[in-house]
Amino acid sequence: MRPSNRAADALRPVTLERAVARYAEGSCLVSFGNTKVLCTASLEERGPPWLRGSGKGWVTAEYSMLPRATHSRTRREVSSGKPSGRTQEIQRLIGRSLRAVTNLSAIGEKQITVDCDVIQADGGTRTAAITGAWVALHECFAWMHARSMISVDPLRDHVAAVSCGIYKGVPVLDLEYEEDSAADTDANFVLTGKGGIVEVQGTAEMEPFSEAQLLELLGLARGGIERLVALQKEAIA
Repeated sequence: MRPSNRAADALRPVTLERAVARYAEGSCLVSFGNTKVLCTASLEERGPPWLRGSGKGWVTAEYSMLPRATHSRTRREVSSGKPSGRTQEIQRLIGRSLRAVTNLSAIGEKQITVDCDVIQADGGTRTAAITGAWVALHECFAWMHARSMISVDPLRDHVAAVSCGIYKGVPVLDLEYEEDSAADTDANFVLTGKGGIVEVQGTAEMEPFSEAQLLELLGLARGGIERLVALQKEAIA
């Protein structure tokens, strides 16, 4: 029995609320159960220096967790002078996931930064961030198109992410913190709307897992991401 009494293949309640930040070109407040992440997409008129003259733009991401997003206060990383290794790894993952479905040549020499700020954490913050970041990025491109800054939609596909794991010997979808902290295996899957695999992260916390178990987790992830993509489509409709 899962702590939430969900079925093994059930997502937590998921919401995607767009246009929640007044000043950002695109924004989305995403909730996976009690995990809540604010995603904002900001347009800069120039791209990174190393792309100057290429005609291509760039999409990148930054990730942070507010001090009381967790049970006890976490010190702001700005106080230590640099982001943690975990933060750097997650924001690079978000950026890679968004670029995997973006035609960078269609943006022109501009940069879009998607900031993902965790308001409340209960497991799966990176997967929620990726799912919400796509909506924020879509909104930014819609903003640009409405102002004739781009002529075509740079997004080639949807991208979303979900966690899976083996909890008490059973493969389950979308782990909340209580499951995540006690899972035998913990994995994150990033897939496109067409089912392409962008990234897989998997770790055996206890006993090594088998190829058959990995494929079972991938199957759970595919079902969950199909539902997440459907929610993205509803959010931008």
